[in-house]
Amino acid sequence: MKPLWGIDLGGTKIEGVVLKSAESTDVLCRTRVPTEQQHGYAHIINQISKLIDQMSAETGLKPEQVGFGTPGTLDPILQTLKNSNTTCLNGQPFKRDVEEKLGIPIEIANDANCFALAEARLGIVKEKMPEARMVFGVIMGTGVGGGIVMDGKIWNGRQGIGGEWGHNFLDESGGKSYTGRTGVVETILAGPSLARFYHQQTGEECNLKEIYQRYQSGNDPTAKQTIKRLTEFFGLAISVVINILDPDAIVLGGGVGNIDELYAEGVEAVKKYVFNNRLDTQFFRPKLGDSAGVFGAAMLVSDPV
Repeated sequence: MKPLWGIDLGGTKIEGVVLKSAESTDVLCRTRVPTEQQHGYAHIINQISKLIDQMSAETGLKPEQVGFGTPGTLDPILQTLKNSNTTCLNGQPFKRDVEEKLGIPIEIANDANCFALAEARLGIVKEKMPEARMVFGVIMGTGVGGGIVMDGKIWNGRQGIGGEWGHNFLDESGGKSYTGRTGVVETILAGPSLARFYHQQTGEECNLKEIYQRYQSGNDPTAKQTIKRLTEFFGLAISVVINILDPDAIVLGGGVGNIDELYAEGVEAVKKYVFNNRLDTQFFRPKLGDSAGVFGAAMLVSDPV
């Protein structure tokens, strides 16, 4: 089987991998260059080309096509990038420009979709539930995103926003998001949003890791309230996804996804809100760690199993 080339385009680094095949996590090479987004859009394109050259030199191979995981998503109609926190990419014909620079076709999906694809086809879902047809991949970290994989392929949707549960309305108490919308999932379940809630209650500046440590100590009632807020609103928010998609499996990624209580109290909260008399959806911790994004990008150029 031919090797698969993938690029994970991040805000601070651009990482590349050449996978031995679509059936294995064995890598022929894995390397990175800095994004240096402060130098602008054209510089990022040049950094991508530089990375591909480095990977070719290391492997002695030339790519026939490359999969790209990007912040934001490609607008299916306008063919420009949108919703990217690397703002110089927004409104740009990224796919066209990279294909012209590299001289080969590329495939693009956002980073949450790549995470979902990797865990479905190479990671925890393949290991624990290989019969799963629909997988929903969750990213809960500095933001909240999601990706849908159906029968081994990403579902992008008509507008390229398939899986974006982080921007559904959840509760007014979340306040305004960076998009100007009030009370969306991201304003409540993202790490900085939980830290902001703790600060509002106590006046103390703590990150979520510190808050969780205080919760575990059992001596901080506001930390307990913050984690309770997380698990209860997680149950309400993800129940909407289950009611609409009814996925076989949900994989929880991102820093917030490491909190054990999501798999206990969080899942119990889901049971209260889901439109069924029981909860059969399986919740999994990811297996691939920080490899999921770049592995998923490489999987974009493979045929589904």
